[in-house]
Amino acid sequence: MWYEDALASSYPIILYLHGNAGTRGGDHRVELYKVLSSLGYHVVTFDYRGWGDSIGTPSEQGMTYDALHVFDWIKARSGDNPVYIWGHSLGTGVATNLVRRLCERETPPDALILESPFTNIREEAKSHPFSVIYRYFPGFDWFFLDPITSSGIKFANDENMKHISCSLLILHAEDDPVVPFQLGRKLYNIAAPSRSFQDFKVQFIPFHSDLGYRHKYIYKSPELPRILREFLGKAEPGHQH
Repeated sequence: MWYEDALASSYPIILYLHGNAGTRGGDHRVELYKVLSSLGYHVVTFDYRGWGDSIGTPSEQGMTYDALHVFDWIKARSGDNPVYIWGHSLGTGVATNLVRRLCERETPPDALILESPFTNIREEAKSHPFSVIYRYFPGFDWFFLDPITSSGIKFANDENMKHISCSLLILHAEDDPVVPFQLGRKLYNIAAPSRSFQDFKVQFIPFHSDLGYRHKYIYKSPELPRILREFLGKAEPGHQH
């Protein structure tokens, strides 16, 4: 009942989709939740099947379904409050799969935020021969090393961009050693001119190498509150790039 009441109160909600190592309780994730919470957002997060204390075996389809289920759970309890989707790293793949489906069924979120995203899992793997992004993925051996299995895994952020219609914010550190900065920039360059985004705000925010935010410390940016306020404050339709 506490959750029901909290979600129904008049605060916007962020559904956070985490990356592959560890759990929803990872240090850098909790630090981001604290920042977002202090700015007046409810944060809802969970571990996909096979992560943390969630049963099951990971798969792209299963992770996407899990995110869809949690989104619908939130929407059923949150009244007219805005709901934003935030994906980080491997979670950006889950996020764009989710938001593509939401747009196709005409229930888009109020905005999509992608932190350290790639274009698709193949390009990420090519730029990372040791596949850092999913070395900790439960069942790594079958997931990545078995070519028959891995060929079914796309996490095609680039393709999904053509089917998403909502405001989009991309955050990426120039010194990211896990998902190269140029993949985030490339994804933005695919999204920005896409017809599906023509009525929505599309923004790319780079963080200079000197800041040292790398793959998971963008939450430390003193600029983040302003960036989110300006972006989400104007995230409704009708604002051009």
